[in-house]
Amino acid sequence: MPRTPAPTPPALLAPGPPPPGHGPAGTGLVAEIEAYLASLPTPARTPVPYVCPYGSTPRPWHADHPAPRATLLDRALGRPARPVPVTAAGHLGLASRYIGAYGWLQGAMWDEAGRVCLLGAQAAVLAHGYGTPATVRTARVQLMEVLHATGRPARSPDEFNDRPTTREGDIHQLLDRAAARAARLGL
Repeated sequence: MPRTPAPTPPALLAPGPPPPGHGPAGTGLVAEIEAYLASLPTPARTPVPYVCPYGSTPRPWHADHPAPRATLLDRALGRPARPVPVTAAGHLGLASRYIGAYGWLQGAMWDEAGRVCLLGAQAAVLAHGYGTPATVRTARVQLMEVLHATGRPARSPDEFNDRPTTREGDIHQLLDRAAARAARLGL
């Protein structure tokens, strides 16, 4: 006896198009959504910063701060320009960038190659006209606070700089933490 295929249940049949007037298209919902989307303002294009495919240009260590400028009276009297006011946090950041630009050393304030220690960097930032001696004193107090808070007691930041276990990265980290602390305190 030949076998006849079993009939396919109606639930397994492919559904046909919905009857007219049913579904999202028939209720006008699609047209309403399209009209709403068309009424919205077009999003403004946000400008993307240009990134050079060949790398970045070198920037001087004091790039974000104006250069000290001698006034006419300063030039007439032969005196140096007034220092650019910086906060203690700004001074510590500049000292870190100065070490990054010229190099770091231990055992001396500077050498003939231009490398500097922590104190030498602070002195160089001050000598270039950024901040006052009071700014440097406040910054050094912040350095000492961070050293003691992180469990690295020292008599001075310079002693920490000259320890045989200290590396340049430790100095940058110390300067960054002290700058963050000074910024939080508004110094």
